[in-house]
Amino acid sequence: MLFKLLGINPRGYNYFPVYLAIGSVGFILTALLLRFLKGYLPADGGRAFAVNGEKSKGKPRGAGIIFILVFAVLSALFLRVKTEDLLYLAAIVLGMLSGFLDDASEKPWNEYKKGLLDFVIAIGVTATYIWSNGPVINLMLIRDGDGPTSIEIPVWAFAILSVILVWVAINVVNCTDGVDALSGSLCVITTGSFLFALQFLRPAITTERPIGLCVILISCLLAYLWYNCPPSVLMMGDAGSRALGLFLAILALRTDPFLFIPFCLIFLLDGGLGLIKVSLKRFLKISIMKNIRTPLHDHARKKAGWSDTQTVYRFMLLQVIISGFVFMIAYWVR
Repeated sequence: MLFKLLGINPRGYNYFPVYLAIGSVGFILTALLLRFLKGYLPADGGRAFAVNGEKSKGKPRGAGIIFILVFAVLSALFLRVKTEDLLYLAAIVLGMLSGFLDDASEKPWNEYKKGLLDFVIAIGVTATYIWSNGPVINLMLIRDGDGPTSIEIPVWAFAILSVILVWVAINVVNCTDGVDALSGSLCVITTGSFLFALQFLRPAITTERPIGLCVILISCLLAYLWYNCPPSVLMMGDAGSRALGLFLAILALRTDPFLFIPFCLIFLLDGGLGLIKVSLKRFLKISIMKNIRTPLHDHARKKAGWSDTQTVYRFMLLQVIISGFVFMIAYWVR
């Protein structure tokens, strides 16, 4: 947008170095703001039922408000954004703000209240996508000439599936955020997987904006992880995790919704199994996985005896292996 306002047309240049330059600015700016503003963030009250939850008590939380705002502002200023992109960025900022207000609240928000807000945001994202692209799904692993196969389904079916995708993404990433560096590191790997898919599995002319978004977000996240690596000095809180889940859902819609499953599989297993377990017990009085503690990162630490660092590294390695396997399949089918 800034290039357009200044009358600069970077078309014809290699965009990736430009994105890396913007990402470097995002890393430095995020690191500095976290360093000097962390004292103004709300303090964590500890988590009574979480493994090692007492270790987080008193640490600044809600750092997501900083790195998400840096990401959104840099993306809006320096990428060739369209109205669709601005609406997505607005939705991500709104998701971040709702999470930050929860982080700053003395009493945690009711689960139904947060679920309803997620549902409203999911409807807005779905409406934006359909308005901009129609009810079209891209299948990146199935080639149609020089690009992926695109299929159109009934609007009502696409709307239902999209709302479910966005709602689930927000909540599984939020549930995974319970160990220092786990959620942020997995999000870097997942975003990197989508970035690799965008760069090599789709024509470049259709991917310049999503690629730029991926590079900038990864850069901002790396700056956050500098402070969040075990033992952390601050945490992203719901302000970060909910916005990151929303970003991953939007990224999946823009690329291939089916890739959300393998690229976010650790998120789905770690946070999703807990959602299923609690929902079945609460609404249907069905108890499952009685011997499995959820989220799975708590099971790994409490039952398997993994340290926090072992949990983070092993979950990361599993996601890297899964994503690598997807790209191996993509290479074969090409």
